[in-house]
Amino acid sequence: MKIVVLAGGLSPERNVSLSSGSMVCQALRERGHQVALVDLFLGFSGREEDLYEAPIPPEYRKVARVAPDLDQVRASRADKSPNQFGPGVLRLCAGADVVFLALHGQCGEDGRVQAAFDLMGIPYTGSGYLGSAIAMDKDLTKRLAVDHGVRTPDWTRVEYTPEDIEGLVASTRLPCVVKPLDSGSSIGVFIAHSREELRAALEAGAALGGKSVLEEYIAGREIQVGILGDRALPSIEIIPRQGFYDYENKYQPGAAEEICPAQVSPELERRLGEAALGAYRALGLAVYSRADFIVRGEEIFFLEINTLPGMTPTSLLPQEAAAAGIPYGELCERIINLSLAARRAGK
Repeated sequence: MKIVVLAGGLSPERNVSLSSGSMVCQALRERGHQVALVDLFLGFSGREEDLYEAPIPPEYRKVARVAPDLDQVRASRADKSPNQFGPGVLRLCAGADVVFLALHGQCGEDGRVQAAFDLMGIPYTGSGYLGSAIAMDKDLTKRLAVDHGVRTPDWTRVEYTPEDIEGLVASTRLPCVVKPLDSGSSIGVFIAHSREELRAALEAGAALGGKSVLEEYIAGREIQVGILGDRALPSIEIIPRQGFYDYENKYQPGAAEEICPAQVSPELERRLGEAALGAYRALGLAVYSRADFIVRGEEIFFLEINTLPGMTPTSLLPQEAAAAGIPYGELCERIINLSLAARRAGK
């Protein structure tokens, strides 16, 4: 099969995406496919055929401790175009049998690329544009999940400017979690136990646009559940060695202990799987996803769901698939085959 792996882009999760893309590209090449890895934003020059033989840049494989400087990325593109699709990208994707979306975050996981590909008749992996867009919005995700009986911590959606911060500091119940409305990889996420911590978190959120979710903080176990082909995978528990499961703890090897399957009772495992599937179906998702939970005793609280889970060396979905007897390369192929079936079905 002729496959384009699309990674990079202009999201704060760009480096995570490039790591995911390099892993997927290598795995699919090892299984005999023709695979080209291309950066969504930077694109390429030269012959398309050469990309299918090009070595994977070694710097793509490792995720840096800090998010990338996107202004530097913009400046590095020769044509300085505002087009999110870099030179040659759409033409390359149109010539493939399928595009494997290794994108994360805005302009990749938010449905816009999926909508463009639907209009052009380009098959791609993962959920369609509408489910992707809804899942990217933490407020909408929670509203739909609650309507379908999935429990989530109390929350408030806020859109504010720096002038509004003191009022929010005074009125918000503590402790709470401050999250950007539409970001991932725990970028911009803060746990505030005091007014001073809340003020600092809101100031950081204002720099990211001021659209945030203020969520009730619940102390408990961090457990995540992947979905593959409408079936829950074994759960995985994350125990950060320091702090919470933030950007650095997610992608630096050894920064967190990951236990898969999670050490929970069969009944709790069943309920976690049902909650993950409930959120997945409530949002109209397809193919695969990963739902995040906090578990307090026997209580399950749904946090959010990711429509294009990470596929990096430290990512959780591949670990869950491995626990179900699905090695990494086979997981990539299953995602492709399920996606092609979903596109044929109009999902």
